[in-house]
Amino acid sequence: MPVIIITAIVLTLVGIAVGFGLVATGRKFHVDVDEREAAVRAVLPGNNCGACGYAGCDAMAAAIAKGEAPVNGCPVGGTPVAEEIGAIMGVKAEAVERKVAFVRCKGSCDVTHNQGNYIGVRDCRTAALSGMNVPDCDYGCLGFGSCESVCPNDAIKVVNGVAVVNEKKCVACGLCVKACPKGLIELVPEKSRVRVQCSNRERGPVVKKVCEAGCIGCTLCVRQCESDAISVTNNLARVNYDNCIQCGKCAEKCPSKVITNP
Repeated sequence: MPVIIITAIVLTLVGIAVGFGLVATGRKFHVDVDEREAAVRAVLPGNNCGACGYAGCDAMAAAIAKGEAPVNGCPVGGTPVAEEIGAIMGVKAEAVERKVAFVRCKGSCDVTHNQGNYIGVRDCRTAALSGMNVPDCDYGCLGFGSCESVCPNDAIKVVNGVAVVNEKKCVACGLCVKACPKGLIELVPEKSRVRVQCSNRERGPVVKKVCEAGCIGCTLCVRQCESDAISVTNNLARVNYDNCIQCGKCAEKCPSKVITNP
């Protein structure tokens, strides 16, 4: 009996000592949590996509609370989330320009072909690592759906060999942009309907051999534009969305019909 009592007393004293130690350690290493940070984090959508430029929603919330990031910095949440965060931070939030993913390739199975049959994991990143360029066009969509597999909103699908975006479902999280090993996907303003559906930087004759819908760098689009909104660099047309007035003249004159028309 005395042994049991002594053991119980010793265990009790050890438990008390450990408890005091934990309390002391907790006070020493305690980090005050900004209530605004917690409130902002609760408003953010939680995609943790990194499209805002931060590692995830936690990092974004911390940056907003510290004044290091704008209250409208979340492209997924858009204007409603920005307004809620602005109310928490006591500032007026500017409207967020809605963006959508855009695939800079029109190389469907109807206008281009594959060099051979790829046998391996049906994933664009894996295919790219194999060193084999599946389509004739070195810059074209591989069509194995790495972008499709990472999209949380079912907003991008491979159709007839090329990725196609459903803009109504797209929230501009940017996950498909990161997943594409060819760098064919970018986020563009939704309102800007004039876009170039090509990424091939070869000269015109080379492009036409591998894809009927490729940009040939003819500069006809540049000569039609009255607002200095389109240019040709490295044989490829690109649109300056800030300058574009959506007149569509460049698309009308494009011989390859590779520029979308508003």
